[in-house]
Amino acid sequence: MKAEDIKLDENKIYCRPTLLNDTTMHYCPGCSHGVVHKLVAEVIEEMGQKDNAIGVAPVGCAVFAYNYIDIDWIEAAHGRAPAVATGAKRLNPERLVFTYQGDGDLAAIGTAETIHAANRGENIAIIFVNNAIYGMTGGQMAPTTLIGQKTATTPYGRRVDLNGHPLKISNLLAELEGTCYVTRQTVHTPAAVRKAKAAIRKAFENSLAGNGTSVVEIVGTCNSGWKLTPDQANKWMEENMIPFYPLGDLKNNSQK
Repeated sequence: MKAEDIKLDENKIYCRPTLLNDTTMHYCPGCSHGVVHKLVAEVIEEMGQKDNAIGVAPVGCAVFAYNYIDIDWIEAAHGRAPAVATGAKRLNPERLVFTYQGDGDLAAIGTAETIHAANRGENIAIIFVNNAIYGMTGGQMAPTTLIGQKTATTPYGRRVDLNGHPLKISNLLAELEGTCYVTRQTVHTPAAVRKAKAAIRKAFENSLAGNGTSVVEIVGTCNSGWKLTPDQANKWMEENMIPFYPLGDLKNNSQK
């Protein structure tokens, strides 16, 4: 190695996580999933948990997570990731076990599995990306779709009298005795990315420590489903999503 190479290496402040495979991601440009994948990979790597982590990815935009992050993965049926993660953690209590889910998966078909796993206090971490829409299957209304928001199934906007209220599932989970840490973050600015990374690490540490269920909600964008450019989607999220889904810790009882 040349001297100039050593100097460059010493000054390096950022590099690609080694756990990210050289696979082109299928996510749309501007999608929040890619950033969250990077954070998950970085945290696992920095914690030295590459050979000890088990991720569970169900159906949805995140179904191919196992193609991108080089750890052990289990693919679950739609909505069943917390149940599968429960079995994995109980059989391997020393392992770092987490799910990676979208809002349609976690807060719709998987509502029962999510609530009961959290109520039991299963020692798993749940990474929950909330972009208020079914992104993978055509942009239909999700449980988290905002009032007035237009989707493929609500072309004139979501109505309370017809579609009910948006489901603040993380607020509900924070009320359960089995959850130790519930937080809501986002990844649309560098500062937000740093906070989200710290939240993911805390959730993973809770899984290893046996503190109970941790939930990290990431308020994200779906610019293709929202029919906006990436910049417009970030602005729409700031003006509409974040006021309804305010950021910050909803519960932090991680110490045992």
